[in-house]
Formats: sequence, C-alpha cells, structure tokens
Amino acid sequence: MDIQEFFQLSSGKWFSQRTSHHLAFKQTESGKSDITIEMLSKDDPEVVKLCEQYNIDPNLAWGGARVTWDGTMEWDEEKHSGSSVLVPIPDPDRPKEGKLLREIGYAEKTGVAGSYIMGSDGAMTLITEYETMYSEERIWFASENLRLRTSILKRFGGFSMATFCSEIRKLGTQSPAKTTDAAAKV
Repeated sequence: MDIQEFFQLSSGKWFSQRTSHHLAFKQTESGKSDITIEMLSKDDPEVVKLCEQYNIDPNLAWGGARVTWDGTMEWDEEKHSGSSVLVPIPDPDRPKEGKLLREIGYAEKTGVAGSYIMGSDGAMTLITEYETMYSEERIWFASENLRLRTSILKRFGGFSMATFCSEIRKLGTQSPAKTTDAAAKV
C-alpha cells in the first residue's frame, strides 16, 4: 500500500477510543472522539497554501486530507475539537517515504513538517521532531473499517506519554477507495 491508498482508505467518519498513559505522572486517561477525514485535491487552496508555507512545489503533492475531530478526555471533560490539513509529499527516490506537512501539529498547536514511512505491512509511521519533544505514531488497518494507532511522545528531559487508539468506521461512511487484496489483508 502506498501513501495515497492509505489516505484514501482512511477517508470517512470514524469513532475513536483512546487510552493515554502519562508516564511521568503514573496516570492513565481515556477519551473518545468523532473524527472525519476528507480527501483534498492537489489544487485545493488549503493544500497549495500549506505547500507554499514550507516552500514546496504544490505539484509534488498528489493531494491531501482535512482531519476534523470532536471529543472529550476523561481528566478535564472539556470538548476538544479542531481541524488540520495534512499533505504528504512522497520522496521521488524512495516512494514509501516522504514528508508530511501538517497545518497543526500533534503536540504543539503550530504547523509542522514531519516524515512518514510506509511499511511493507501497510502501516504508516509518522515521526515528528519539535523544538522540545519527539513524536512517533504508527497507524494501520486491522480491517477496512478498523484502524489502530499507537503513539509515543517524549519531551526532551524525560517526560513521556504513550497512547493507543482504536478507530471504528461509522456505518454508511465507506471510503471512496477500492479495497485491494493487500489492503484487506492489513
């Protein structure tokens, strides 16, 4: 599976359940979210703007995705909602690797460019280094309608967090991608 197939298979509406382990505080927190992933064309103004922000030719992108979330976490019971645009830029020499441009980062609320690697098992690993922390996230499909994610977040100086998410596609929101034999096995 390549990055474009991965994003197309991710398109749709998902229910996400998350468990985060805050290692420094020795506490666990649960949360749930509704997530919508919408595909964007390469000439979408948001894709072009994000590429230009990072001085990358928009023609190098095949397109992107808008991810919108709305959820709660156990500790604060406040609504956590937002949206971010993601644009993968494949490496022309290594088609299973590339940059991932994000309008809003996972750990910091500013734009960030990380890297991705598509594994031979169809899993995508995202690596992002911020000024004060390092994030690594692995996302894969157990089936077409079940996505799993694990992530680690390390603050330079020792603080860490580990997270596991299961994401179930909501009925009636099938991805526009055709399920290939390879994707069905992942």
